[in-house]
Amino acid sequence: MSRPPLPPFTAETAAQKARMAEDAWNSRDPARVALAYTEDSLWRNRAEFIRGREQIVAFLTRKWARELDYRLIKEVWAHAGERIAVRFAYEWHDDSGQWYRAYGNENWEFDEAGLMRRRHASINDLPIAESARLFHWPAGRRPDGHPGLSELGL
Repeated sequence: MSRPPLPPFTAETAAQKARMAEDAWNSRDPARVALAYTEDSLWRNRAEFIRGREQIVAFLTRKWARELDYRLIKEVWAHAGERIAVRFAYEWHDDSGQWYRAYGNENWEFDEAGLMRRRHASINDLPIAESARLFHWPAGRRPDGHPGLSELGL
């Protein structure tokens, strides 16, 4: 299975890969997201270590059961060869209605078929008032005209 664009990445193909990842995560479909990773993909997400698609699906199922009305924006920070570094922010609320904006960085490494074999994520959650939210598009893909992180001052 191949997932273009393939490494080595250019600025344009790294941005395409980041947008594809953003779109998949905004679908909140764990099985769809997992297909972008190798069968034995290794993750570090905060303090959790995940290996393989089955664990990815389980992790994302738990995540989106807790992080309600999830909306994500990713932006490429750097790229070289088969690696891409992104920064991101996402907004969500818990079951009590408390809103959060999570800020983070991810380091990605891809195989020759364009599947992600490593993902290292560092993330911090900031409680915010609902009135401070910046991500207001309907569930699913961020509209093309919606500002990115830099345009939003994040």
